[in-house]
Amino acid sequence: LDVASAAKIYTMLTIGDGLLAQIPALIISTAAGIVVTRSAKTDENMGHEMVDQLFYNPRAVSIAGAVVILLALVPGLPSLPFLMIGLVMGMISFVMSKNEQEEEKRKIEASKKEESKGASENIESLLPIDLIELEVGYGLISVVEKNGPGDLLERIRSLRKQFALDYGIVVPSVHIRDNLQLNPNEYRFLIKGNKVAGGTLKPDHYLAMDPGNVSDKIDGIPTKEPAFGLDALWISPKQKEVAEMLGYTVVDIPTVIATHLTEVVRKHAHELLGRQEVIQLLDTFKKSHPKIVEDLIPEVLSLGVVTKVLQNLLKENVSIRDLRTILETLADEGIKTKDPELLTESVRKALSRSITAKYAGEESRLPVIMLSPNLEELLTNSLLQTESGQQLVMDPATAQKIISRIASTIEDNPHIIGQPIVLTTSSLRRHLAKLLGRFIPGVIVLAHPEISGNVEIQSVAQVEL
Repeated sequence: LDVASAAKIYTMLTIGDGLLAQIPALIISTAAGIVVTRSAKTDENMGHEMVDQLFYNPRAVSIAGAVVILLALVPGLPSLPFLMIGLVMGMISFVMSKNEQEEEKRKIEASKKEESKGASENIESLLPIDLIELEVGYGLISVVEKNGPGDLLERIRSLRKQFALDYGIVVPSVHIRDNLQLNPNEYRFLIKGNKVAGGTLKPDHYLAMDPGNVSDKIDGIPTKEPAFGLDALWISPKQKEVAEMLGYTVVDIPTVIATHLTEVVRKHAHELLGRQEVIQLLDTFKKSHPKIVEDLIPEVLSLGVVTKVLQNLLKENVSIRDLRTILETLADEGIKTKDPELLTESVRKALSRSITAKYAGEESRLPVIMLSPNLEELLTNSLLQTESGQQLVMDPATAQKIISRIASTIEDNPHIIGQPIVLTTSSLRRHLAKLLGRFIPGVIVLAHPEISGNVEIQSVAQVEL
């Protein structure tokens, strides 16, 4: 070989030896970098992870394929291998793009279905109505907060327990929420979504009421007690002790709300008792007295009739806690009639001891207002049998005279205003109760059989036209 050929061969071998020495080093460095930068949070096999990352983006694969095809066009480089590798990478990129588009379509369709389902679920969640709600303005939020001053939530829990003992019903949970449409210090009670009561309070103040034995007046902001409409005063915390010493009854804001809630539940207890609530009461009672329930429903009476009777009792503030007496009476009388009104009167007679004990007190004396024989005869003659049962039918002028006369009689006897009781016959009781209940709030109408024999009836007045 001549010198030039030898130099050329030597140069090529030298370059080749350098490349052979660098390529393993490059591979080792690349492998070390991959191992070092690999995420430690994944449990996937490293080989699978590496393949996923290399072929994660179809655009990167397509660019690499295009570069390889360009290298096939460079003179001196082997064209066929580079061209085949470039085409294979291009096909891989095409398949990856196709799969990615299909996956994107599936995600969009799934998202639309989920949105449609979510929208449907959100709409359906708005349909139920809470039986009892308390809405407050933003100025009273601190009053109703848990563990706030007076702890209103604890008072509501005590109220529910007390109603279970006094009336035999489970008062549903009270949903409390703020309402920015209300005045800052305003609150209101809703039954089945409709307002039934409300009021305006003065935060950081106490409500002082005169029970009738106040020795001296105190300065304050005149107002009305929201539950009963009594005259009252808003006083500052500094005046509390002085007001109590003068004989005022002083209560805080949570007590005012809780007292008002008690009165609302008492007035609307019959609206809070539906078929579902009656089923729950019967299921509890059935555990200890299964035969009574099985013999009554549905053999003698339907669930709807039993529910109506219980609602009628609660409407006139008669406790339904003595379910045994109520259901046994319904089982006996249900064979004779299915009329809820007549069944209610029969149950009231069976509950005479409970009704009398509620109004007679410890002295076993019951002050009542009597109706004159002429008035009772007039009312009896006004009873008319219709398709919907017996009804009291009389001209409006006469009815208004009777209502006005009874109302004035109650006013003339202030010692019975807190518990005005009208005593009449069994046939007139329910009709007179409906007539007076609309115009004289708080009036109690009792029949003679509803009063126990051990109670002394004291006639305080007699109503005549």
